[in-house]
Order: sequence, then structure tokens, then C-alpha cells
Amino acid sequence: MRRHSVSVNGGTARGSRAQAPDRLRSRYSVPISDPYGSSTGSMLPPSGFRPRRHLMIPAPLLPRFRVCTFLFPPRYRRQIRADVLSAGLEMEVLMLCLLPWMFRCASVRADSIIHIGAIFEENAAKDDEVFQLAVSDLSLNDDILQSEKITYSIKVIEANNPFQAVQEACDLMTQGILALVTSTGCASANALQSLTDAMHIPHLFVQRHTGGSPRTVCHFNPSLEGEEYTLAARPPVRLNDVMLKLVTELRWQKFIVFYDSDYDIRGLQSFLDQASRLGLDVSLQKVDRNISRVFANLFTTMKTEELNRYRDTLRRAILLLSPRGAQTFISEAVETNLASKDSHWVYVNEEISDAEIVELVHSALGRMTVIRQIFPSTRDNSLRCMRNNHRISSLLCDPQEGYLQMLQVSNLYLYDSVLMLANAFHRKLEDRKWHSMASLNCMRKSTKPWNGGKSMLETIKKGSIVGLTGKMEFREDSANPHVQFEILGTSYSETFGKDVRRLATWDSSMGLNGSLQETQLNNDLQGLTLKVVTVLDEPFVMVAENILGQPKRYKGFSIDVLDALAKNLGFKYEIYQVGDGKYGHHLPNGSWNGMIGDLINKRADLAISAITITPERESVVDFSKRYMDYSVGILIKKPEEKINIFSLFAPFDFAVWACIAAAIPVVGVLIFVLNRIQAVRAQRSPQTSPSASSTLHSAIWIVYGAFVQQGGDSTANSVAMRIVMGSWWLFTLIVCSSYTANLAAFLTVSRMDNPIRTFQDLAKQMDLSYGTVRDSSVYEYFKAKGTNPLEQDSTFSELWRTISKNNGADNCVATPSEGIRKAKRGHYAFLWDVTVVEYAALTDDDCSVTVIGNSISSKGYGIALQHGSPYRDIFSQRILELQDTGDLDVLKQKWWPRMGRCDLNSHENAQTDGKALKLHSFAGVFCILAIGLLLACLVAALELWWNSNRCRPESPKEDKEVNLEQVHRRMNSLMDEDLAHKQISTASIEISALEIGGMQSSQTLEPVREYQNTQLSVTTFLSEQSGHGSESLPFVLVKSVTAQHFPVTLSETAAWKMKQPTLPKAKRKTFWKKMEIKKKKETELSF
Repeated sequence: MRRHSVSVNGGTARGSRAQAPDRLRSRYSVPISDPYGSSTGSMLPPSGFRPRRHLMIPAPLLPRFRVCTFLFPPRYRRQIRADVLSAGLEMEVLMLCLLPWMFRCASVRADSIIHIGAIFEENAAKDDEVFQLAVSDLSLNDDILQSEKITYSIKVIEANNPFQAVQEACDLMTQGILALVTSTGCASANALQSLTDAMHIPHLFVQRHTGGSPRTVCHFNPSLEGEEYTLAARPPVRLNDVMLKLVTELRWQKFIVFYDSDYDIRGLQSFLDQASRLGLDVSLQKVDRNISRVFANLFTTMKTEELNRYRDTLRRAILLLSPRGAQTFISEAVETNLASKDSHWVYVNEEISDAEIVELVHSALGRMTVIRQIFPSTRDNSLRCMRNNHRISSLLCDPQEGYLQMLQVSNLYLYDSVLMLANAFHRKLEDRKWHSMASLNCMRKSTKPWNGGKSMLETIKKGSIVGLTGKMEFREDSANPHVQFEILGTSYSETFGKDVRRLATWDSSMGLNGSLQETQLNNDLQGLTLKVVTVLDEPFVMVAENILGQPKRYKGFSIDVLDALAKNLGFKYEIYQVGDGKYGHHLPNGSWNGMIGDLINKRADLAISAITITPERESVVDFSKRYMDYSVGILIKKPEEKINIFSLFAPFDFAVWACIAAAIPVVGVLIFVLNRIQAVRAQRSPQTSPSASSTLHSAIWIVYGAFVQQGGDSTANSVAMRIVMGSWWLFTLIVCSSYTANLAAFLTVSRMDNPIRTFQDLAKQMDLSYGTVRDSSVYEYFKAKGTNPLEQDSTFSELWRTISKNNGADNCVATPSEGIRKAKRGHYAFLWDVTVVEYAALTDDDCSVTVIGNSISSKGYGIALQHGSPYRDIFSQRILELQDTGDLDVLKQKWWPRMGRCDLNSHENAQTDGKALKLHSFAGVFCILAIGLLLACLVAALELWWNSNRCRPESPKEDKEVNLEQVHRRMNSLMDEDLAHKQISTASIEISALEIGGMQSSQTLEPVREYQNTQLSVTTFLSEQSGHGSESLPFVLVKSVTAQHFPVTLSETAAWKMKQPTLPKAKRKTFWKKMEIKKKKETELSF
């Protein structure tokens, strides 16, 4: 922050900078006791000058050399400058010599009653310098303020910092100010508006915008008290009105607006609304700071058809960019062949300089129109610097000084703001209605606003001046309405470096003054009949269906253009086909064939078809402006879509699958080893069930189950096992998620394998032959590029080597239709104009061909006329009018519809099938399922065969007739006679199952053996734990019992389950004693 003051006679007056750093004081601050000393040399002060005793002037107050010399009479200024320059004095020495005269304009009275505040941004170029220059000019003019002089205080803030702006404004109000002059952005201005409205301080605001792009409207909040103390010295933005008038005058129906990040797009809202009501098609596109990357992305993201439409859109463009950004943007468009010679660029910027306009026009290809703000000036040199009886410094009003060219528009409005305030102060002093300044503290709630603020505001609003920017006054909306623009332009030109001239002006009161249309040429074609020669080339020229007996009729895009020109110019034509069917080629004997030959031989007045404008042809015939762009494309047969039933393996590379397959057994072996380590613990705990992963195959099975997200068969018991399984689960989660995402893309997106996408790919491959039409412009183009030794790209030499093989007889064709048919048959690429091959691909019956576009040539189609034809300019002018009105776009859409029968770009980008996945996408899955089912059946058969041979059961014994009475007696020996019995008389008894529980196996061994002694067919089911002391006894199944009426003692059910003995306690002891005695006897007998 910089503060300003001057120490005069021990008092403090506000007028220059104080509190300067010591570094600046030591170099520039000069104490003066005798103004006639060595510091002034032999230069005498003006008459009436009275020296001051002690003066400290810091360096920032010292104006530049040119700023200071205006203090001298005009007859001395040039001589002083010459003397200083010849002496080689530095600027500081000159300032020391001029201090007495500078003192007159810099020093002020300590009791000054006129004090104003100023707030500028740090990035404001020359704002403070011009402000001080304005104060100095007014201090020298005794006719305005007479004995009173203006003092000031300047505050510098950061850009777009409303808080600091309010803080500095409060500091200025504490000092006491009559008015506030600011040059800031909209954010700071809005904050200052609220403060000045509350304190009743008149606020003259000059809007400035950083970044170089056009400024937008500042939207102020309405004052709560109804009186707005902020006055817009710089007029509101009127660029929208100028642009709308321009596009209507040019009769544009479709155009694009480019803007950068520094431009507030909300400022275009009114323009877009009015354009929409007029039926205009307006597109908006934001331009990134890296403009080269923007154009590079266009070629990587857009298809050929989209690039062609984008190129058409660029023919009419409005640029809301900085001057440097606009120049770079146009240069990139020209280098990438997106801009053509019939492009029309409109650049809008209020503050563009003459030098920047020259650079911009030099980089543009086509027509350039520039809109900028201008200020009125008088032709009388003697009155050029006089404004309202006030002489302005010649630095600001004389264009020859050069200083004026360095200033911005905001600097000029700042000068006029100070002049406007001085005029208001003058009238207030004359009316003797002066209100003294008051110190206001805006931090206190009890502070009352300045009581003289409303009177001062009304005085300023009633005033009017004519300054550097023209007339300045304020209307009811508190804005200065007077603004004037000039519209500069060039004509369409085939070369760069065009001359710029003023086309028209626009002001807020009169509107457009002048015409933006080029001068209309005299139409000499009215009523004439021209002879037209053509060549059949779809879709430009084709034979229409003729009625029997009627002359041959033609149709096509070129014919539609010719009909539009004939209707506009009022001529008729007779058309015929050239005899050899060629466009025109320079023969070795110096003559020309084809349509060019007919024009040279005066057999036709003009030629129209898909004829390109080339330098060779322009040397012998004249061409109109291009009516369509030209670029070379490749027509090839669409590659057949390859069906891969095992596409489910496509998401991962073979190496990834191999690593996954190896990881499964490795982790399985590790888990098996960890389970073996824990075997000792499992043996010590007999109640612990054996782990399912105790075997190797079980461990691998668990790993595989986790991999396919089906879970494991057991829970890991040890910490090591859990770490392994946790790591494996995390691994499988990532792998399966990646596979699922990639598989979805592979199954839903079908990609055709097309190795040729550019001309470089075509030149590198050897499987496909390619060529073009012999003796055509494409043929000559590749010949010129391929045989040029200075050509850096080797692609063209490779292409030409193949095209010219056997003098073109092997790969080239005679007509475009022959090349299209050859490309449809396959194994051949036809190089020809993109528009022609696109039409052939769009209208193909089976959609078997596609087009690969490449903007390798920046030519165009035009109408060829005889050399020196008087009709060339009138044809060119009408073609440009058809482009501006959008009629040509309508004709293009007729022959190249955006939605044709075939999709030209299905081979370039992946196309999503939104209906359903086809069977071949899942064929591999079904194959794997079938293989798994067959393998399972085979393994089951092998297991059945193995088990039948290894565990063959013994032949079952025949059922024997037993004496059931013996069985009955044996069973009764185990039972208590007090139990309930049931007499069963059955010829055949089948006891399904007997479970005897609640006994020790050693105690029940004998009863079980007793069943075997009965010679019954018995099957026992022993549990695995029966041999380890388990209390549960085996199931005993008696398969069959055959007997005659024989009483058997059983329980109520045939399946007898004896979980606990049902005998009384005393009898139970007797029962067990008997069992032990029998067991001892049997043991002795066995020995």
C-alpha cells in the first residue's frame, strides 16, 4: 500500500507520496534550501515564484521526462529535450533540474478545502500516473478552481479484493474526502458502492478488466435508500448491440462464438436472447488457455463427418479473446486446415491497439473484421488539446507524442473523471454552496453520513464536460451513455497481409453509420445463356431420369449450386459432358485435356463439377471462390467382425491368467502345510473335528472356492491360516472386480479389427493395394508430394511408390466410379475426395464400405471460367453470399445427410449394442460348462468302476430258517420278566433298526454277539468314535426273521430303541453281574 503526502513549511498537505521507503528517500528525496543553487543551474524560475524552505519530494512523484516538459512553454520544450538527450543526462538528473517548476504543480496549500481519494489496483497500468497528471493539469488552470487547488490521497489494493477496497476507502473517509475515484474490477466496485451509498460520498467508478479479453457488464445492487452515489464514468458495455447489428448486416444465419476463461459468459445473455428471437443459430465454445491442445483434441475426439461440420462452422466466427489468444487461435486454425480462404473472423475488443490489429490481420486467412472503441477528435490541431476551456497535456491529446498509444481506455476515462469533479467543484464554489469535508468513521455504527454528499452528487450529475473520451455526463441510471465504436475490416483475400480500412462506425445515439457489405458488382449476366461443361461425378453431377424425347437432364450438388447462382444472377445455361470424361491434365505437348482444355479452347464459358482449385489450373483458367472444401479420404471395405467364442478370456492377458493359475496351487500347498503344523493340537483335543483342509486336495479346493467367491468349507483356526486366507481373499476381490469390469466392456462393446486408420498406416502395410484416378488432382497431389526431395514426411514417398507402380496401370483407375466398385470388391483402398467417397458409402446398398478421412489437403471446389472472364468476381461474390446466408449448408445437408442409411464411423470407434448381447459372446461360457459336465460324467464312471473292483461285496447269504423259540428264549434272558410284552404272531418279521443307547460298549458287547448267535442276517453300523470310548452304541439292523407262530418279546414298536435300562435298580445290578459272569466264561473258553 502506498501513501502520499508532502511536507510543506512544517505542515502536512495531501498531494504527493509520503512514508516512502528509505531506499527511495536516499536516492530521490532532495532537501532544497536555495532554489537558485546548483540544482537548478542557469535555469531561471518563472516570475512570481517564491521558494519554499524545506521540501521533500519522493521519487514516485517525479513524472517521466515527457510528463514534465509540458510545464514549459511550447517554444522551449523541444529544445530542452534535445539538450538533455545530447548531454546524455539520466532521468534523475533532469528531474532535479526541474524541481522548482515541478514544485509549482506538486506543492499545495496546507489549508486546502478540496481533497479527493483514489483507489487503484496493483495491476492497473498507468492509472496513478494519469490521475496525478490530471490533478497537475487542473492545478495549472486558474480559470477552473482559481486559488483553490485539488489535493488527493491514493490507495493501491490487490485485484478483486473487496475487503481491502472497503478497508482503504474507510481510511480515506477518515481523512475527509469530497469524492472517491476508483479504477477496479466489478467485485471491488460492488463493495465500494455499498459503502459510498451508506456514507453519501460521490463515487466515480472506472471499470477495468484484466486478461485482455472483452469486459462484461458490472451488475450493481440497488441502493436501499434509493439514491445511488456510484457513477459509472466508463459507459456500460454495448458490445452486444454492436455484434447483433453486425451479424444482421452480414446476414449470418449460423455462426460460433469463442470465449476464454477470463470472459464472463453471462455478459452474452442479452445477445443470445435477441439472436434467438431473430432465428439465428448461435454456438458457444470455451477456449482453453492451451490453444494448441484444443485443436489437437479435435482430431482425436471428432469423427470425419464432425470435423467437416466444424470446418463449416469456423467460416463464420466471433472471437471474444485477448489479442494474443485470438492471434494464436487463428494461426492454429490455419495450420490445421480448419480455416479456409473464405472464412470470416469477427474480433471484438474495446482496447485493441493498431499494432495488435496488424498482427491479427497478418495471421488470418480469409476476411477479418475488428470492433473496437474510439474517441472523437477535432481536425483543428490548435483546438485538439482544448477541452471546456481547459488545456490538456499534449502527451494525452497529441497522437505524435507516442505516450497516448501506451495508455488504456480506462486511463483516459480516469482523466475525464478528475476533470468532471473539478468542474463540479468550480460550480459549487461559484454558487457559494460549499460543504466542508468531514471525517467519517465507517467502523462505528453511530457515524452519520456526510451531510453535503447529496448536494455534491446532484451537482456532479447536472454537469457535463468534453474530455479525452468525448462527452461525459450522467443520466438517471447513474451511467455515462456516450460511447462510440469503429468497425474495421478487410476483404476476402487469397493471401495474408491484407489492408485494413474502416467500414463503419457505431454510437449509442445514431447506431450504425456505414455499410458492412462489400460493394455490389454490376450484374452483366442478366438474360445471358452460358455454355457449361461438366463431368459425371456423384454426388456433384449425375444424370437425372429423362422422359423419352426430352433432352438429358442433370442433378447433383454442383448442379444445385449452379441453379442457385442462375436464379440469383438471372442467367440461363446449356450443359454438356466433356468428351474424354476428364477434369483436366497438363499433357506433355503443352496442351490440356478434359474440361480445362474446353475452357482454354473457348468451347465453354464455365466448367462445374468436383473440380479442385490447383495452382497449375489457375495458371491457365480463372476460378471463383470455393463453394466447398476438399480433402482426400480413403474408401475401403469394412473389415469383417471376428467372432471369438472365448472372448471371456480377453479381459486378461495370457501372462495374467498363467499367474492366477499358478497362484491357486501355491496358496493351496501353503494352507496344507499350515494345517499339518496344527495337527498336534487337533490330536490333543479329541472333541475337535478334523479340518476339511487336512488333505492337499481339500486345501486346494478351498482356495479355488474362495477365488470364485463361493466361500470355503471350514473356518481357519490359526492366525497364520487367517493371514493367508485374508490375503488371498483380498487378492481375489481385486482380480474378480477387475475381470468383471473388463468383461462387461468386452461383451457390450464390439470392435472391428481395422489396422488402417491414417495414411501412415496405409503406407506401412503390404497386404492392401491402393490407388486413385489417373491424371486427376489427387494423382498430381501425391506425385508432387512424393517426388519432392524437401518433403520431410516419408509417408508420401511410400504412397507414391505404390500409386505410380507401372506408371499407374497396376493400382490406378480411369474413373472414380471404377475405383469405388473396386474398393467394394475388397483388398483395395481408393484414394479420392472425401465428399465423393462419403456419398458412395452412405448410399451403398449393403453398407460394405467405410471412409477414413484425413485433412492432408487444404483445397476446395470452385467454378472454372475462361482466363480473364468478366464473370469471375460476380460469381465469387454470390457464392460468398450463399455461404453467409446458410443456403450452401442446406444444399450440403441434402446430399450428405447426417443420418444416412449406413454408419460411416462404425469402424473408428467402439459402438455399443443397446439391444442385447449376441450368442457368440457367451459361446465360450457354454463350452466351458459343457466340458465341465462331460468331465464330471467321465470321473464319476471311473470312480464307479474303481470302487466296484476294489470294494466288491461278498455274495449275500441266503436267509436261513431259524428257530424263533431259541431267539425268543435268548432275548428273554436279557429282559426283565416284569416288562410289558407283546405276543407277535407273524409268518415273517422284519425288525428295521434297534438302537441301544446309554450303555458302555463293553457292557453291551455280549447282547450284540447274542444276535449273531441266532444266525440272523444282521448289519451293524458302527460310528467312527466307537473305538475311542464313545458311550453311544451301534445301530443293529436285523434284516429279516422268518418263523412260524412264535411269541417274541419286544417293545411297542418294531424298531426298539433302548437308550437307558428300564429295570429297577436292584434287578439292574443282578443283570450286570450275570453279564460279567458270562463274559468271563467266554474268555476262559477262548483261551
